[in-house]
Amino acid sequence: MYTPEQAATMLQVRPSWLRRRAAARAVPCRFLGKHLRFAKQDIEDIAATSRQSPRMPAAAVTRYGNPSRRA
Repeated sequence: MYTPEQAATMLQVRPSWLRRRAAARAVPCRFLGKHLRFAKQDIEDIAATSRQSPRMPAAAVTRYGNPSRRA
């Protein structure tokens, strides 16, 4: 189990950001009594959830937001 500071270091985010998200139940976390902790799986889930798929190159999109016929 990791403290918010340790988990934040692993995720490369601020501990305050991680604590706010945990308090809002927006990220997986554990409470051991009143102590906030993160399991390794919680940290992996947070990282996987924040993954974003690549965007289409700007040259392949027309000014109307539709894919270009040339792309």
